[in-house]
Amino acid sequence: MAKITGVGGIFFKSQDPKGLAVWYRDVLGLAPEDWGGVLFRPGPEAPPMLVWSPFSSDSDYFAPSAKAFMINFAVDDLDGLLAAVAAKGVEILGHNKDDPNGHFAWILDPEGNKIELWQPK
Repeated sequence: MAKITGVGGIFFKSQDPKGLAVWYRDVLGLAPEDWGGVLFRPGPEAPPMLVWSPFSSDSDYFAPSAKAFMINFAVDDLDGLLAAVAAKGVEILGHNKDDPNGHFAWILDPEGNKIELWQPK
C-alpha cells in the first residue's frame, strides 16, 4: 500500500514574502534559496522527529497569534538563540525548560505567526 513517508514542506501565505524571508534570515538565521524558501536536509543535527498534530479549534496554544497554524523549529542552543533574537528586539512570549520533550520558547514573526523554538532533550 502507498504511504506517507514524511513532511515535505511547510507552506503559508504572507503579505510580504520577501520581507518575511529577510526577517527569518536576519533574526533566526535561516538562509533562503534564490527561489525564496529554505531547505532543511537530514543530518546529524536534525531533530529526532517531526511532529504532525492537529489541535482543537478552541485551543489557545497558538495565542497570541490568531493564525490557524504554528511553526516549530528545532534548535541546538535555545538559550543562545533567545539571547540573539531578544538583542534584535523580538519579544520572548514564554520559555519552558521543564517539558519532558526538551526546552521550548515562543516568539511571533512580524506577520503574527507564532513560532515555537524547541531544543530536544
